[in-house]
Amino acid sequence: MERSNPQAAKVQPTTGDPYKLALFVRVEAKPGKENDVAKFLEAGLAMAKQEPTTPLWFALRLGPTTFGVFDAFADENGRQTHLNGPIAKALLAKAPELFARAPAIEPIEVLGSKHPE
Repeated sequence: MERSNPQAAKVQPTTGDPYKLALFVRVEAKPGKENDVAKFLEAGLAMAKQEPTTPLWFALRLGPTTFGVFDAFADENGRQTHLNGPIAKALLAKAPELFARAPAIEPIEVLGSKHPE
C-alpha cells in the first residue's frame, strides 16, 4: 500500500467543519477487471455504513480503469480506525487480484466542505 503526502496527516486543521481529516485512495484496475473493481467498491458501502467513525464515504469511478474512494473523519482516531478496519483489510486482500498496482492512499486535510446539516 503506497501512502503519499505523509505531512498531511500531521496537520491540525482549524476549521469549524465536523469533517477535518480525510483519505483519498486511488486504484487502477487490471485489464479486464474494471467491472469487478466497480462491484467491489460498490459493495464497500455496506461496510462503510457499519463504521460510526466514518461519516462520509464515496466510491468513485475516475476513468475507464481508474477508481477511487474518498472518506472523511472528525479526527485522527476515526481515520486510524478506518485504516485498520474491514474495508481497508478487504482492499488489501483483493489488491493482487483486482489492481494493476498497490492502492495509493493519501491522507488529506479538509479545508472546508458543504453538506446537509
